Amino acid sequence: MEKPNEIKLFEAKQVRTLWSEEKEEWYFSIVDVIEVLTDSVNANAYWRKLKQRLKAEGNETVTNCHGLKMQSTDGKMRLTDVATTEQLFRLIQSIPSPKAEPFKLWLAQIANERLNEMQDPELTIDRALEQYLNLGYSENWINQRLKSIEIRKELTDEWKRLGLKEGQQFASLTDIITKSWSGKTTKEYKTLKGLKKENLRDNMTNTELILNMLAEASTKDISQAVNPKNFGESAAVAKRGGTIAGNARKELEEQTGKKVVTGLNAQTFLDNKTK
Repeated sequence: MEKPNEIKLFEAKQVRTLWSEEKEEWYFSIVDVIEVLTDSVNANAYWRKLKQRLKAEGNETVTNCHGLKMQSTDGKMRLTDVATTEQLFRLIQSIPSPKAEPFKLWLAQIANERLNEMQDPELTIDRALEQYLNLGYSENWINQRLKSIEIRKELTDEWKRLGLKEGQQFASLTDIITKSWSGKTTKEYKTLKGLKKENLRDNMTNTELILNMLAEASTKDISQAVNPKNFGESAAVAKRGGTIAGNARKELEEQTGKKVVTGLNAQTFLDNKTK
């Protein structure tokens, strides 16, 4: 079982990752790593040439690397060549870069953090809290964001109980919920905020987060009450849950005369905070 894609930062550059619960290890996007190490304008081309050379040399590491679906810059899930931590250590030997050693230390740290978090899940929350504070988010916003993570997990646990598939089915249901409460699909919402790879929830205001939590919590509660038998029934439940928050949004907008869903993103309100 695999978790959704996560973004790790190395020297402010994004590296897409995926944690496999079944194998208990990280998978890293190879082209992202190449872009970090080489500053190449075309990391895909660099990887194609490197892969051809290593295959010609009979390199077993590159032969064992395989593809997993990860979110691309256009928001779609695309097959991406990935490598485990061990495989990356070996591949890095073939990439001349002054960043190689610092990157190896970073990889080791990522692996160690995950092992510690598996032993003590509270560390995950502590690390997230520290990262958000370092980025300049307010404590009030951080509390809402951490609560949203808890509510999201309760919802995905419910979907897993029903036998729904992670990936496309989870994404489709999330899209229905988002559309039902905000009036926009996830992609439209991200476009409004000028986002690409960034996490949508990390770019929501307090009010947006609260309504999104209401939508997901309502969906989970309704699902537990009606016990949908298939994806179609779960989709109907997702719409019902999202609509509850959507009605709250419309009522709030009517009372305040202001739109809840806006183009404000994290960079905007963090910049405003520092002025």
